Amino acid sequence: MSLPSILTTTEQITAFAKELDKHPVIAVDLEADSMHNYQEKVCLLQFSTPTTTVLIDPLQGADLAPLKPVLANSRIRKIFHAADYDIRCLARDFGIEINGLFDTMISSQFLGEERFGLADVLRKYFSIELDKQYQRADWSKRPLSDAMIRYAAEDTSHLHNLVENLEAQLVAKGRLEWVKEEFLLMEKVRFMVHEGPLFLRFKGAGTLDRRQLAVLENLLQWRDVEARRRDTPLYKVIGNKPLLQLAKLSPTSLSSMQKVEGLSPRLIERYGNKLLQQTAMALETPEEDLPTYPRSERRPKDPQIEKRMNQLKAWRKKVSEELQLDPGVLINNALLDELARKQPRSEQDLSDIILLKNWQRQVLGEGILHSLG
Repeated sequence: MSLPSILTTTEQITAFAKELDKHPVIAVDLEADSMHNYQEKVCLLQFSTPTTTVLIDPLQGADLAPLKPVLANSRIRKIFHAADYDIRCLARDFGIEINGLFDTMISSQFLGEERFGLADVLRKYFSIELDKQYQRADWSKRPLSDAMIRYAAEDTSHLHNLVENLEAQLVAKGRLEWVKEEFLLMEKVRFMVHEGPLFLRFKGAGTLDRRQLAVLENLLQWRDVEARRRDTPLYKVIGNKPLLQLAKLSPTSLSSMQKVEGLSPRLIERYGNKLLQQTAMALETPEEDLPTYPRSERRPKDPQIEKRMNQLKAWRKKVSEELQLDPGVLINNALLDELARKQPRSEQDLSDIILLKNWQRQVLGEGILHSLG
């Protein structure tokens, strides 16, 4: 297999965008460096037409704007596998929108595949073995090795054949319209901009009291600064589990830190005094200035709602088995909970359930109403 071209200049990308515009279908993928740098970024883009694979290196300073019209054109199908993260990254880094999506992972899920990773489906349908050794590689480093270039090209070069196979199955099962609606929703996903204290998006923060929460916030703020300084992911400074334990124990000496699981002697030696300093500052914070974890008001248990929820779950289990679909793909628990609470009685009531997708209303609506009846 010869190495694909790697485009590095705006002129090359402009010419390539004109070539892509001639094709009704293109396959797309990207590689990022989320496991290696503080602020993740797109490091490589891969494009495959039915006959050619080309890579684009965005780290060389080229303008990717010429690609925007092609990728936003809904008349040109864009094949991705697991598009969620890629769509978010393209929008964040380059302002690129994807329209005309066909996601082969979503398609595999709606065909009832238990294993729907790209390597799994290519192995099943084409006996192709993908070499995934560079899945966690640092794609921000240059130059890229020949092996990494070949690896990147493999992620899109088989997608055209895969779509033909999956789409035929979806048509045969009458599920093509289902996934088309899923694709349209996927095109709109974006990274959220988080504001406020860091503990608000830290798993386990809700288990802490206000004093411990202040310790955790100080530790999180310190870790964020340190990770930014080192240009490394947060977890490579200190992991979440040790930070949560530090907040709970609020140690006041280096020796007491040894009780924290996951905090190695090396980490204590390197960061111990700084962690103690942040902890001490939080312990000295006046009571009135301590943070409060926001808690939504607990809904009182309603036996009737629980009964309807159980009825819906039993119905979902039966339908999932009949359709050979994962229950969560068919209809998730959050939607079942809303249905149990709102108890729709008619098709009009179902149309008022915002979370209910059109295909779900058409295919599952009658069963939902019957199970709640």
